[in-house]
Amino acid sequence: MKRVYLFEEGSKDMIDLLGNKGAQLCEMSRIGIPVPPGFVISTEACREYFKEKKLSEELKKEIEEALKVIEERTGKKFGDRKNPLLVSVRSGAPISMPGMMDTILNLGLNDEIVEEMAKKDAWFAYDTYRRFLYMFGSIVLSIDERKFEEILEKKKEEEGVELDQELSVEALKEVVEEYKKLFQPPLPKKQLFMAVEAVFKSWNNPRAIEYRRINNLPEDIGTGVVVQTMVFGNMGDDSLSGVAFTRDPSTGEKKLYGEFIINGQGEDIVSGKRTPLPIKELEKIFPHIYKELCEMAEKLEKHYRDMQDMEFTVEKGKLYMLQTRTGKRTARAAVKIAVDMVKEGIISREEAIKRIEPNSLQQLLHKQIKKDDKIKVIATGLPASPGAATGKICFSADEAAKIGEKEKIILVREETTPDDIHGIVKAQGVLTVRGGITSHAAVVSRGLGIPCVVGCGSLKINEEEGYMKVNGIILKEGSVLTIDGTTGQVILGRVELIDAKFTDELKVLLEWADEFRKLRVYANADLPKDAEKAVYFGAEGIGLCRTEHMFLGKRLPIVRKMILDESKKQEALNELLERQRKDFIELFRIMNGKPVVIRLLDAPLHEFLPRYEEMLEKEIKGELTEEEKRVLDKIKELREVNPMLGFRGVRVAILHPEIYRMQARAIIEAAIMAKKEG
Repeated sequence: MKRVYLFEEGSKDMIDLLGNKGAQLCEMSRIGIPVPPGFVISTEACREYFKEKKLSEELKKEIEEALKVIEERTGKKFGDRKNPLLVSVRSGAPISMPGMMDTILNLGLNDEIVEEMAKKDAWFAYDTYRRFLYMFGSIVLSIDERKFEEILEKKKEEEGVELDQELSVEALKEVVEEYKKLFQPPLPKKQLFMAVEAVFKSWNNPRAIEYRRINNLPEDIGTGVVVQTMVFGNMGDDSLSGVAFTRDPSTGEKKLYGEFIINGQGEDIVSGKRTPLPIKELEKIFPHIYKELCEMAEKLEKHYRDMQDMEFTVEKGKLYMLQTRTGKRTARAAVKIAVDMVKEGIISREEAIKRIEPNSLQQLLHKQIKKDDKIKVIATGLPASPGAATGKICFSADEAAKIGEKEKIILVREETTPDDIHGIVKAQGVLTVRGGITSHAAVVSRGLGIPCVVGCGSLKINEEEGYMKVNGIILKEGSVLTIDGTTGQVILGRVELIDAKFTDELKVLLEWADEFRKLRVYANADLPKDAEKAVYFGAEGIGLCRTEHMFLGKRLPIVRKMILDESKKQEALNELLERQRKDFIELFRIMNGKPVVIRLLDAPLHEFLPRYEEMLEKEIKGELTEEEKRVLDKIKELREVNPMLGFRGVRVAILHPEIYRMQARAIIEAAIMAKKEG
């Protein structure tokens, strides 16, 4: 079987075989997008690897043959000192799993090659080498990445700089020497085979498994591996790396949206280690590149007929596209993009409706912050995923995973990594110090539909001592914080949140859906306020009105009087009749002739009475009054082994027909009165 495909041998229709990333790179090459040469190792080869537990000799031979073709096309040679070909090795599953699997960049370096490269540009040579050693060591050899990070941070501290790219050449050389004490890089060809194997293995790393579980994705399809010629965004001030969306993934607005970093590689953006510049700044700094990027974005969007998420690199003033995929977006953006693309003649109404995941529409009901002059905004970051959330500060993803089910928490991190996924899914929202609108925290939060604010540089976190400092305010872990992912604001304490409103685009989309649907949509609504909301959301009737919910709250004492006191039963029934009649008049008025299906009282009667266990405990202690003893006797009389199958519904109607007579009368009189009122 064929295991390795050059870019020109594939297409977007080969996603299952080549993975999404590989298939789209093949497609981009085919339609004339500037893509660095490369090849794709198939998902079949991945499954073969898991079966055999090693790379087959046939696969290694195919990789070597494909590498020779890339060498011919680039004029460079893999492992050569004078003119080395460096490659990236990236995962590319058939299904989108952003940041869940591994990538190794700058592969093919060793001491001799770097020494030769340094004769032309020493800073670039050693910056690229330290990046390679970090990624290869931590991903391929499983060396704790904190060891690499500690070396780098210590060197930055010694030189008094904040950013990696501010390190001097001498400092970078020293970092490299320290990294090499952790491991010695193997020969380039062995590097390549080891990296391919590592990417295969990453299909089953804990975060990838957790992501598939959360998103109900299949376990057995495996990943493709993309081996691609490196282009360098870290070659100076005329080089850069960026991520861009053809439309705003938060709002759906039709404009280029994204960010970039000058003199850096793409991993710097995705990891959140540097806070990048907004894509609009590119127009000011490099207008010709911005114009070319806009042209690429339009070409890709028209070709794929959907909003695209693109990665790009500029090396010495030349633009290269490294990836395109269907962009993840919020529900709000999905609806706007679908409606706008119909109006632009790109897709049909039917296609627009099919593109919206029904469950995602719940995101449109995200809470918003009620405007209030008393709100204290303590910081502002980048708005990465819309909606507002309030919760207790939690600095650890592990802790968030433990307590997120019981308490509302906001996960606050320097930056998130794919390893934090288990904590993010349990959080109400995410706040990070570093990172941009395309960082891991932003992308994952948008996919989950939770609010997120990133790049909030004024925050200083001391995780060990359990506190954070922002603009002179110290907040301990467990303090309450509110974030607004729509504005980027970080607010002190708990604030009042209100329901969101339907957007114009959603109303249009639902009207289109009405043209095609065959089913009617009814709502569950038990009270007039529920009915009002149901009508606002477009319900054509109430499919279930559970009247037992009308017996709760302030009416509970009346219900207890009806059940417990025979002498006052009629008085209680009359009072309930009046209140139920008012409820139904308002309900029918709101529904305005639409059908309403009403279920008469169906909760076990003992649910309206004091708790049996508490009363029993008082009885054992001899603390019951005579009246309480009588109540307990009544509770015992109504108590059953399985109340869900017992004293409810039909049995209530037989033993207490007066309750159903009262309800029936309230409904009929309310219907007559509502009709008279028009």
